[in-house]
Amino acid sequence: MLTKTAVAGLAASALLASVAFAQQSPSATTDSATTAAPAAASDTSSFKGNWRTSKMVGLNVYNDSNESLGSINDLLADKSGDIKAVVIGVGGFLGVGEHLVAVPIDKVKFVDEPIAYTGTAGAPATGGARPGTTGTSTTTGAAPPAPAAAPKKNPWYPDHAVFSATKDQLKSMPEFKYSTE
Repeated sequence: MLTKTAVAGLAASALLASVAFAQQSPSATTDSATTAAPAAASDTSSFKGNWRTSKMVGLNVYNDSNESLGSINDLLADKSGDIKAVVIGVGGFLGVGEHLVAVPIDKVKFVDEPIAYTGTAGAPATGGARPGTTGTSTTTGAAPPAPAAAPKKNPWYPDHAVFSATKDQLKSMPEFKYSTE
């Protein structure tokens, strides 16, 4: 048993030593051009204004009337990496019975601001007490509730997407299938 523990400890220390050796700074003989190139490639300020495609998958898709159509299931790119189409999942529940439709990327509009609902925000719910009341009368001189603070926009992905169609029009489009042919 002591031998197994000693061998495991020796292996672990050798592993840690190799990791530490790999993390050492470059030697003094390397020229400045080779060390400057990786720093410039990882500079995040050069990518400002670009969106993360991993965050765009799953975005809600609405039409021009703010009706929910579905969500983005995938983004299709050509061999040069340019996104050519958006795969939208329409209908279904938790992916079951969902109708997939591929639409050209130039037909989809990405929006940074949240959906503007036309309902009355902050109106009290019917049939119950308003939150924050403890039985005291607030009918005279009561100030309306303060609006909730707007969420901060994330510069790395849009809030939602807009596609000019109805849910029925999307369901009647040919279904997109991932084929290997």
